[in-house]
Amino acid sequence: MKSTLLARRAANATGRTAADRRDSRSTVGISRTRRTRRTRGTALLTAVAVAVAATVLGQSTQSAFAADYPTWADVQAARNSVTAKEAQIKKLDAFLIALQSQVESTRMIAEQKGTEWLDARQKFDEASFRTDELQRQADVAEAKAAKSKQQAGQLAARLARAGGSDLSARLFFNGSESKSLLSQLGLASMVKDQSAGLYDKATQDQNSAQALTDQATVAKAALKVLEAAAQKALEEANAASERAAAALTEQQANKGRLEAQREILATNSTTTEAGYNEGVVYRAEEARKLKAAQEAAAAKAAAEWAAAHPPSSGGSGGGGSSASPSGWVRPSAGRVSSPFGWRVNPYTGYEALHGGIDLAPGCYAPIFAAHSGTITFTGPSGGYGNFILMNNGDGVSTGYGHIVAGGILVRPGQQVQAGQQIAKVGSTGNSTGCHLHFEVRPGGVPI
Repeated sequence: MKSTLLARRAANATGRTAADRRDSRSTVGISRTRRTRRTRGTALLTAVAVAVAATVLGQSTQSAFAADYPTWADVQAARNSVTAKEAQIKKLDAFLIALQSQVESTRMIAEQKGTEWLDARQKFDEASFRTDELQRQADVAEAKAAKSKQQAGQLAARLARAGGSDLSARLFFNGSESKSLLSQLGLASMVKDQSAGLYDKATQDQNSAQALTDQATVAKAALKVLEAAAQKALEEANAASERAAAALTEQQANKGRLEAQREILATNSTTTEAGYNEGVVYRAEEARKLKAAQEAAAAKAAAEWAAAHPPSSGGSGGGGSSASPSGWVRPSAGRVSSPFGWRVNPYTGYEALHGGIDLAPGCYAPIFAAHSGTITFTGPSGGYGNFILMNNGDGVSTGYGHIVAGGILVRPGQQVQAGQQIAKVGSTGNSTGCHLHFEVRPGGVPI
């Protein structure tokens, strides 16, 4: 068609006949009609772009309101805070069990040390009593020895006064008194001997008592040391028991604080999750409204497109859809199952931009080239599944996703025409059912 137009223009340049002029006017009229149709097609694309921009802007505004609701990350963070606090409490419970055991252990040790101290104290008291008793006995023996010594001294003095050097003369000159005198001397000698014996016995008793007293004093001193050590051990055991009890009380109070914090965090988690669920409901309702508005806009745009592009009588290669004068065709049959715009992704469950439209004609339904162009990529492409990317010229490309396995009918570098079948509908990649994900990318950016 373009070559015919150029030939006719060349003929007009060299000279035209009247018929040629009529043909030229007819050709110009046809060209104007086609330009008008192209203009209408461009206007339609512009209108659709404006409608999409309006819905995206509306969605952005809605997202700003939706941002006030807690996110799933907020819910997870709140739950994690409760879990972390419960872990702290669980760890503290184990510590409290150990502290309780330590309290019981130190209490038993303190009781044992108390018993040992009482036993040492009793032994010390008994030693003190025995030492005092032995000292009393030593004092009595010493007094008795002193008295015996005194008596023996007095007796010796009397004998000295009674006899001395005159004793022999009295025995020689006084024969009648000699017998009596000798008897007195014998008695005195016996008394002296007995007195000396008593003195010796008293001295021995004193020495024995003093020796026992000395031994008792040494034992008492040793027991005093043991009693002091036992008392110190008791004091240390009591201090350890008190420290353990104080630590237990402190950690029990700490557990109370942690439990109070856990209650606050649990309440916050419940509130956050409720807010998140409210946000999910809100976003779902807004998405429903947006989808309805987009479908209405798409229906209006389709009606305008149909009115501006009546079906042509000619067929297209491959038995596909008929191309409009603008060169664009519908890439597949079926309803619009998901329009362009923000939505909760049915595959991931998170809100994301849906950068195309989904058409649901059924599994294995044919997919047509929406415009003539060159295939630039075919094959698996992440969430798109099996994917075809086509360069349609003028910086515009189109994409076709979720193609069934084995359903790609073209290859990179191949030239295709609008309406030519290039693939079959499937559900590969991030898809929940058979459909075509179709994108138009001016400058590489989906609209």
